[in-house]
Amino acid sequence: RRPLPNRLVFDPMSEGTRIVSDRIGRAELTVLAEERFGDMVKAVVDVGRRIMAVGGELQSDQEAQLLEDGSRQSDLWGINLYPAERGEGFIEFDSMINVRPSVGNRSRSVEDPALRRRLTEIVHSLVTD
Repeated sequence: RRPLPNRLVFDPMSEGTRIVSDRIGRAELTVLAEERFGDMVKAVVDVGRRIMAVGGELQSDQEAQLLEDGSRQSDLWGINLYPAERGEGFIEFDSMINVRPSVGNRSRSVEDPALRRRLTEIVHSLVTD
């Protein structure tokens, strides 16, 4: 199955959010970072569909966009990307949307090591140098 092309979401509540279903370059992530937070881009990854929403100001807005696009809440996890970093510094597993005591995730961080590996693999499959 061929992935859908990336698309910019035109919604005033999620200004600048892009749904990445194919590939996105670090250069584009750098531009998104500079537009908002300087060195960091907020993102939400759908581990079921293997896509992510990037850009914008709030991960809750990205989460809402992915839900509207057909994602399931249980598959969505918030992260931060640091495009200038390599290795472990590239992905930070921190977001308010990750607080889910009902599934054993009691903090803003993604606590399950297997889920972290899965998120990392998906992000690396979508981001090119």
